[in-house]
Amino acid sequence: MEELLYVIPAGSQKEKILEMLKVHPEIKFVSLVGIDLAGNDTDEKIPIRIFLKDIDNFYAGTAVQTDGSSVVLPGIATLNNAKVDMPIDPSVNWFVDYNYEHYDNETELPVGTLRIPAFLIHEGNRVDSRAILKDTLDYVKKELLSLFAAHPHISGLEHIDGGEVQDIQFTSATELEFWVKTPLEEADIAEMSASQVMQEQYWQRTRGAVRTALEQSVLLVEKYGLKAEMGHKEVGGLKAHIDESGNMSHVCEQIEMDWEYADALQAADNELLVRTLVKEVFRENGLEVNFKAKPMIGLAGNGEHTHIGMAAVMKDGQTVNLFSAKEMTKDFMSAVGYGAIMGLLKNYEVINPFVSATNDSLNRLKPGFEAPVCIVTSLGHSPAIPSRNRTILAGLVRDVRNPRATRFELRACNPYTNTYIALAAIYSAVLDGVQNAIDKTTAELLAELSKKPGEKGFYLETDRAYRSEEDVFEDYTAEERDQLFGAPPATVWENMENLNNYPEKRAVITAGGALSDKIVKAFVEGALLRWKTELISRIIPENRAIVRAAKEIDADFVTDQDSYNWTKISGIRNYLAKDSIDEKSLFTLLVNALNAGDFAAASGLQVEMYDKMEELKALYDAYKKNMI
Repeated sequence: MEELLYVIPAGSQKEKILEMLKVHPEIKFVSLVGIDLAGNDTDEKIPIRIFLKDIDNFYAGTAVQTDGSSVVLPGIATLNNAKVDMPIDPSVNWFVDYNYEHYDNETELPVGTLRIPAFLIHEGNRVDSRAILKDTLDYVKKELLSLFAAHPHISGLEHIDGGEVQDIQFTSATELEFWVKTPLEEADIAEMSASQVMQEQYWQRTRGAVRTALEQSVLLVEKYGLKAEMGHKEVGGLKAHIDESGNMSHVCEQIEMDWEYADALQAADNELLVRTLVKEVFRENGLEVNFKAKPMIGLAGNGEHTHIGMAAVMKDGQTVNLFSAKEMTKDFMSAVGYGAIMGLLKNYEVINPFVSATNDSLNRLKPGFEAPVCIVTSLGHSPAIPSRNRTILAGLVRDVRNPRATRFELRACNPYTNTYIALAAIYSAVLDGVQNAIDKTTAELLAELSKKPGEKGFYLETDRAYRSEEDVFEDYTAEERDQLFGAPPATVWENMENLNNYPEKRAVITAGGALSDKIVKAFVEGALLRWKTELISRIIPENRAIVRAAKEIDADFVTDQDSYNWTKISGIRNYLAKDSIDEKSLFTLLVNALNAGDFAAASGLQVEMYDKMEELKALYDAYKKNMI
């Protein structure tokens, strides 16, 4: 449908916008898209006539207000102080969301909703995720321009004069991974695990409805101007079945879609759009899409590797990648690049809470299947021959033939990471690193980043290592990884506590003022409420159902092995779920600790519950397999 309007470009004038909308009467609604602190986007159906009549008020933020207590702004917009204004953001693209199940009788085209990115303002302050990123980038830009003016000669960037830098571009790109399955059908975990280990799915040919939906998604993303790069199968999945009608059933496979980088704020908006498009397109093809980080324990999770770049716009109009060194075959990167990755790694304990804020996200971040749990980077074995180490947290991506491509890939993010706030924290940390590296040589910075534990550096912590070209899971034990790179948080509470445990690092990410202490407190409060609620209302009931299902099997012949297994199983079942007057079960202890606000105890009990549940499932599986 080439006659449809898919995007209104960033910076379009009001008169031009009104002209476009008047020649597209299929666009019936306007929706203002504000992003709360959990990454949820608002959506409304405002008749287009109101927008056409009151466009000035939409720009001013007086046209639409919302109930801030209904979105995730805890401690900010409360029941007795809930008014939130929503001014629109003309600096980014506006997308039109079409409903292909509802056609307009007059135009015979699908009904469209113009989704306009907006900010959330409470008591005169911008309190939403989009504003946090935008305002943080403005602060980082100002500080970098001052830094370059004061240090015109930078190691690795000898081909430019820092005093001639006129502007800074922050670029980002995300990769979207998701599981797609036939609705209401249960996945065969064991079969898919075997398929995954045998690498039967990765980059294989898609078929049937999955192929159609993937092709439609890639083409639709193109229509919105996002410049799709590819769509392909990921590591997980199994072969679908053909039913009596010739249709595919028992579909369950993992897909990835990639598209080009953009300005950091636009990149976060683009990610939200693609998630929506993908879900709708696959649903129209009778398929269910899941963006959870770890939808099935024991199988590959859904990552969203986030790429981070930074470029200088010179006064002569030239654009220079600030991470690339002048001589690409002699240096891994410039002093700015070294500072950026060191800032990210040194401060990651206070970035991770924004990257991994849910039980689901931490389920994915466990050793195995290249899960990025260690705060460590890889540069490659030599500057002349770039390589990729997929076992580390944040890696250097470079092409010696293309200096513009140099960037960092943060591998811990997932499709439900709040990309806006995560990028705000990341670029704040990048600034801290660059400020400490700007007057050093690339040789000094390479030595700093490559130092061994116990070696004192000028910026990085003495007792830690920050670079490894090894496979961090195969070449180090768990104890060695924790000692070298720091122990990863096991629960949401542990992760959030790092914001209190590292006050000097917290000061780095809050320095710009947008990601303020008030915002951080609200984010943590919301994350812990969801953590507590999900444990009590979902995870524990699901585990209780698993415990109930692990019943003794009535068999004609029972061996001593069967008796031994059942005795162990019975003991674990009782420990997990059976209360007595004098002794409470693990489930009850966990619920009581959560309700009492004793989150430290609850965190430890959650870890123990996970361990016991895995032990129970493994034992019961062995018990069933031994029954004839």
